[in-house]
Amino acid sequence: MLAQRTLKSLTNAVGVGLHSGQRVELTLRPAAADTGIVFRRVDLPQPVEIPISALAVTDTRLASTISSGAAKVHTVEHLMSACAGLGIDNLIVDITAEEVPILDGSASSFVFLLQSAGIALQGAPKRFVRVLKPVEVREGEGASAKWARLEPYEGYKLSFEIDFGHPAVDLTGQRVEFDFSSSGYTRDIARARTFGFTKDVEMMRSRGLALGGGLDNAIVMDDYKVLNTGGLRYNDEFAKHKILDAMGDLYLLGKPLLAAYSAFRSGHAMNNKLLRELLSQPGAYEVVSFDDEKHAPQGFATLARAW
Repeated sequence: MLAQRTLKSLTNAVGVGLHSGQRVELTLRPAAADTGIVFRRVDLPQPVEIPISALAVTDTRLASTISSGAAKVHTVEHLMSACAGLGIDNLIVDITAEEVPILDGSASSFVFLLQSAGIALQGAPKRFVRVLKPVEVREGEGASAKWARLEPYEGYKLSFEIDFGHPAVDLTGQRVEFDFSSSGYTRDIARARTFGFTKDVEMMRSRGLALGGGLDNAIVMDDYKVLNTGGLRYNDEFAKHKILDAMGDLYLLGKPLLAAYSAFRSGHAMNNKLLRELLSQPGAYEVVSFDDEKHAPQGFATLARAW
């Protein structure tokens, strides 16, 4: 049986929210089989649980936000990406503020936390959402066009093409394809950082955003170049971060996908719109598990290597 996964022990992190600038403590706890991933706002007078789901996403401006009633958690995508990359099915995330800490701006710190806690196999089958027919969402025309698509594929692969029209970004790889069966998430995707432009910072901060952002947790560019002294971690780091975000956004479905995802200039809003379009078509997907892990697509049965 290809089994569900949780943590062997709890682990903690402290950081600041990228947009809020608030100090936040994060505790990742093991969870029973079939729990799923559940965020708990433990700072509220009565702790509130927010189970992940595509329909729990209530805001996609610059990040993915999930809600239950008035309780929210912002910027969940990097932690969710790490969970997707390591195949974590069940997890309790205790959080003391309304935004997940940005840490170094990538998913690598979350991967380290999860692997440090250890990954435990559980006595229940891992369930996948297998896409049976193409599903697509589109916006705009011509130069403003953007789209995202899911197609049948016996495995999980993602391809993303960016188009920012910025000198520093244009010098890097514009398109990345990542196949779960043959590539290493921790090596190839997890270290790609979020990025932004100095010309946007003042505008965002006037709206109460990017208050915790800086050169230690984001790639920052002026009109011409990258300002970080260490440069880029990958020669296609911008496109790879878009893959990282997409993996986190799509994992908000609550189960891993068996599908090929492709996108052009997509973002958090379009990724969630794609999941909702999939769920609106019951004939476009099925939920499956594998009694013999040898029959599962390559890459899902093996645990990711530690650092």
